[in-house]
Amino acid sequence: MKDASINVLGGALEECSRDPVTGFYRTGCCETGPEDHGRHTVCAVMTAEFLALSKYLGNDLSTPRPESGFAGLKPGDRWCLCAARFLQAHDEGAAPRIRLAATHLRTLDIVPLSILRLYAEDAATG
Repeated sequence: MKDASINVLGGALEECSRDPVTGFYRTGCCETGPEDHGRHTVCAVMTAEFLALSKYLGNDLSTPRPESGFAGLKPGDRWCLCAARFLQAHDEGAAPRIRLAATHLRTLDIVPLSILRLYAEDAATG
């Protein structure tokens, strides 16, 4: 069961990406629910720096895995990141830009809005 689709700004959760299709539920949105233990709620725009950090930390998002239907991510792709991984990337100085309107409200359980706003590419709306 999915949690209500509200973004960190209090509005309706916007789509993050359908190419590649993202989200824990693969709906294109960073929705979450009880099954999503990693809380994949931050709509991030991939950068080479973040992808390298993620690979170094053991989550290789850039290598294609055809057997899983995963083409691999490249800079510029949007992807629903785990909130804790985003916070870790912030702490390491490698956090990517994000879309606040497409970042789920439950992110705020882990990452303060003040930190999210530092990386917002849609800052004018937030």
